[in-house]
Amino acid sequence: MRSSQFLVRSSQKRAQQTFIRWMKFNGVGGIGIVVQLAALALLSSWLKLGYLLATGLAVEIAVIHNFVWHERFTWADRPAGRPIQSLARFVKFNASNGAVSLAGNLLLMRWLVGEFKLNYVASNLAAVVACSLVNFLLSDRFVFGRKSSRASTLSWLL
Repeated sequence: MRSSQFLVRSSQKRAQQTFIRWMKFNGVGGIGIVVQLAALALLSSWLKLGYLLATGLAVEIAVIHNFVWHERFTWADRPAGRPIQSLARFVKFNASNGAVSLAGNLLLMRWLVGEFKLNYVASNLAAVVACSLVNFLLSDRFVFGRKSSRASTLSWLL
């Protein structure tokens, strides 16, 4: 096989793997949306918290849910070698995906609900979708990246 054919096949395989991972990410994210919307409804409607506080708490609940499933399912082929590495990943996931989700959701909720008076559940769904691509890239490259050595894990904890 010529090297150019090998490169094309290798590139196609990576693209296919990325697509499969993207589908897994969206599957977990879809369940996470249900978790987030249920938490938002519970916190906002039943507990009568303000929509911004309820949104922030609902996002964090979904972030925790998604991290657990991404580590065990979406990026199962990139396991953490030790519990401390998993903890470091959780911190990185919260700092990246959590920050994007929280800031994106709060800003969009403030805009869509606060300014345009749209329904808070529909607005929250739109905010989640808007943040998903950025979160996938952060997860794949930063949180669950292939070069996850013990030294880089420890550097994140210090």
